[in-house]
Amino acid sequence: MNAIRRGLGSGLVQAFLVVVGLVWLTPLAGLFLSSLRSAQDTAKGGWWTALATPGQLSFDNYSALLKNAGITQAFWNTVLISVPATTLVVVIAALAGYAFAWLDFPLREPLFLLVVALLVVPVQIGLLPVAKLFGTLGLFGTIPGVVLFHVAYGLPFAVFLLRNYFADIPKEMLEAARMDGGSEWRIFTRLVLPVGRPAIASLAIFQFLWVWNDMLVALLFADSSSQPLTVELQSQIRQFGSNIDVLAPGAFLSLIVPVVVFFAFQRHFVQGVMAGSVK
Repeated sequence: MNAIRRGLGSGLVQAFLVVVGLVWLTPLAGLFLSSLRSAQDTAKGGWWTALATPGQLSFDNYSALLKNAGITQAFWNTVLISVPATTLVVVIAALAGYAFAWLDFPLREPLFLLVVALLVVPVQIGLLPVAKLFGTLGLFGTIPGVVLFHVAYGLPFAVFLLRNYFADIPKEMLEAARMDGGSEWRIFTRLVLPVGRPAIASLAIFQFLWVWNDMLVALLFADSSSQPLTVELQSQIRQFGSNIDVLAPGAFLSLIVPVVVFFAFQRHFVQGVMAGSVK
């Protein structure tokens, strides 16, 4: 680890990382500049021409976007899908991960092996059977139906990840807490969750990004009133094709939210990755 830190601290490596960061940010900057240009300006040249003529940039497209009922409704649908799907997966996986790691109950190992086996099941296999089931239950085409699908298919990996992380917590810490009279719930909330915060934050980021950017599940399980932003933007492209003044700000809005979430939890995410690499 010390050798890695020394390598990352060298000037050449830092310069390389800066170049990689600039290359990674270029599409984001291009999309943002395109979202600030009119359709006429976009037809005349690429987004980089705005650097020479900044007077063509304005927030008129975003004003029009806020008046687009389909886009705004799809944005809130995306929030109503992503937040519950992420929260439920994290909460349920944390509870199950602690149980599989430190609680003794019948069939614990076979049940955990079953969870691991579910990791190899492709999402596409469950689309049709779950769609029929949701149709019977009245959940097809609704936001709760989309949320439940994401929760069901996100839980196997989440339980596997948190169980392995919690299992590396020193046993002496838990035994000392039990000797002090701590209940399992108190140990879980006061000891395990704070120690597992990096892994939980990493899981939350991955789950949120997957659900926010999903289009396959939403195309099948969401109707016109519950479809998220990805499906609405795809529909706009199919209907209008060249309406870049609507698509560019909509795409940037869809992109910037996951970027903000990632950077907000970046410190915890890095801690989780480094801790996993050390263990």
